[in-house]
Amino acid sequence: MQQQTTLTEDQIEEIAERAAERAMRKLTDHMYKQVGKSVVGKLFWIVGVISVGAYMWLKQKGVI
Repeated sequence: MQQQTTLTEDQIEEIAERAAERAMRKLTDHMYKQVGKSVVGKLFWIVGVISVGAYMWLKQKGVI
């Protein structure tokens, strides 16, 4: 047989606050990860464009 536990209003409030803080932390972490992926993707794109440009320039100059 299970014993029922009654929570006080303060305990319920504390549980709700902890749950809200945890949810916000997860949401914020997820957002930062997505922003980081976007920044890294754009950085790789820029590096690629610069590399192709440098290759073409060096080839035109006869270095390569």
